[in-house]
Amino acid sequence: MERIDISADVGESFGHWKLGYDEELMEYISSANVACGFHAGDPMVMRHTVQIAKKHGVKIGAHVGFPDLMGFGRRMMALSPEEYLNYSLYQGGALQAIARAEGEELQHFTWHGSAGTSFYGDNEEIARAGVMAVLQLDKKLIVPLIYGPKGDLMAREAQKAGLKVIRKFFADREINANGMLVSRNKSGAVITDPEKCADRVLRMIKEKKVKTYEGTDIECFAQTIMVHGDTPTAVKIAQTIRKRIESAGIKIVPMKELV
Repeated sequence: MERIDISADVGESFGHWKLGYDEELMEYISSANVACGFHAGDPMVMRHTVQIAKKHGVKIGAHVGFPDLMGFGRRMMALSPEEYLNYSLYQGGALQAIARAEGEELQHFTWHGSAGTSFYGDNEEIARAGVMAVLQLDKKLIVPLIYGPKGDLMAREAQKAGLKVIRKFFADREINANGMLVSRNKSGAVITDPEKCADRVLRMIKEKKVKTYEGTDIECFAQTIMVHGDTPTAVKIAQTIRKRIESAGIKIVPMKELV
């Protein structure tokens, strides 16, 4: 039987400010990317998110970002490799402590927004810094990465270091011909139609192809399907994808069962 992971970005509220649908999403996902306080989240939100993930049997991963609450971590910052390493390690360590306090362990480690697209083709130092942060936190952690030149660079560095890498596919985002995400500034870059999202996912799984923003097909296959928690229709997207995947005879499992 084919197996696939469904993940979502969660824990993105801050203080009295609420963002996303954490409780509702947990019913449909198998892995959770929990914000660690820099781009979103705070200690109270982090612990509550870990608790509801545990309640639903959802495995936990660190979702670290640039220290930019006002920009939600989606603005680029010029960090040195040392800063990138330590900012990543700091956030992952905070979530690791909270998870362990709840009797859980981190499953994976991923970067949010601009922190996750900063691995330019020639920026190997930043990629190595990210890898080093994961190694220093826990070398058993899985690193989910997108396709395209930035994800490919980090994948090579992570695999050279002995880390487990898994490819991820964004159900609710259009991609360019090179496999990278279309800028959110472009019309239609975020896909809010649940059925369209599910159609893309099923085709990616079955045919290993996806239609790009430009209208051409590219080869693509990922084992973890990601939904952004701040997409307005996130819950319906996750629900529809899960229903369609299971109807196709595919089992939903956390990413640790795929590596």
